[in-house]
Amino acid sequence: MSVKFTILGSGSSGNCAYVETAEARVLVDAGFSPRQIRLRLASIGRTPENLTGILLTHEHSDHISGLLGIADKFNIPVFCNRDTQDATIWALKTKWSSKKNPALNGLDGADQMKSKIDWRLFQTGDNFELNDLLIETFSIPHDAQDPVGFLLRTVAGNIGFATDLGHATKAVLDRIRAANVLVLESNHDVKMLQDCPRRSWSLKQRILGRHGHLSNVAAAEAAAFIMSAELRHLYLAHLSRECNKPELAEHIMAEQLHHIGATHVRLQTAAQDVPCTTLEF
Repeated sequence: MSVKFTILGSGSSGNCAYVETAEARVLVDAGFSPRQIRLRLASIGRTPENLTGILLTHEHSDHISGLLGIADKFNIPVFCNRDTQDATIWALKTKWSSKKNPALNGLDGADQMKSKIDWRLFQTGDNFELNDLLIETFSIPHDAQDPVGFLLRTVAGNIGFATDLGHATKAVLDRIRAANVLVLESNHDVKMLQDCPRRSWSLKQRILGRHGHLSNVAAAEAAAFIMSAELRHLYLAHLSRECNKPELAEHIMAEQLHHIGATHVRLQTAAQDVPCTTLEF
């Protein structure tokens, strides 16, 4: 059986991708509402009931919004490190407590939230198997508790995820170099971000910082550094609505690919509102 890969959506308002092998069906992050996740899976002929697991990169809301409604309802294991688990439980408890469910207030609420999900913990840097998937984890520099990237090794090829990182460290680049399919953050255009009247100075500094988000130029530089004949598909992900444009991100990356002679790479940009076309390989 071939491997199927679909980015269900990616951007500042939500991130979720689907990977299917002969023996595994996993989500990487669950940053849309449960309803949206169900609808987007349905658009590719899949349902959450058949998921094998959910891999979490970190605890920010655009990566965990639908986690409780999907994982709890369908008893889907969630794979993350302990710091991400703790931060996610706190974020979910805060979201669903007070008026919506007073029982979730306080320590008991955190314990209750913890028990609602089948957590499967790993240490950052560990590799583990999920049926016929070999999942490699690695640390990324972002302003979360212990954010990670993933390299999913399948019989047909490797899928890398490197989003939400302020800069591409040598360790990150070394891990994603093995990808045949790579999801790489291209969050913002630096000038558009600096000129944006709706972003505060402190937020701009956070995004531009070494634990913020990759710019279009930084993403292009990272792609050039790890380029190989084995990388066949490159997805630009986590684009900012206000401080980027798909055509701008694509242009900068395409120029870089042309400059280094990487004509074999198929370049695509992931959208926030609609899934990408399913890749089968």
